[in-house]
Amino acid sequence: MLYLILKYLTTAALVVLISEIARRNDRIGGLIAALPIVTLLTLLWLKFEDAGEEKISNHAYYTFWFVLPTLPMFLVFPKLNLLFGFWIALALSVVLTIVLFFMFVLVLNRFGIKLL
Repeated sequence: MLYLILKYLTTAALVVLISEIARRNDRIGGLIAALPIVTLLTLLWLKFEDAGEEKISNHAYYTFWFVLPTLPMFLVFPKLNLLFGFWIALALSVVLTIVLFFMFVLVLNRFGIKLL
């Protein structure tokens, strides 16, 4: 139980730290947020928990594929935010990401890459 609390506190602290840096400097905040810090933490947690090499490797592999359909959101959200405000822009960005995700899964299935 103590280990689980440590995981929560460490991960939450990183998110708070990144948001505080972004509040002070949007470019550095964006740079840090773009780093795969959460993925690296997850790989570390899996290693510490003896999840096995195949499980750890699969996590990295699937993370790569799942990140790709999320990238357009970062280009669309700023424009939508200026046009419609934060909440509508966020909602539309989430919908776009979900649609792109499922389209991406269908395309990859045709190439023999099964994500779901």
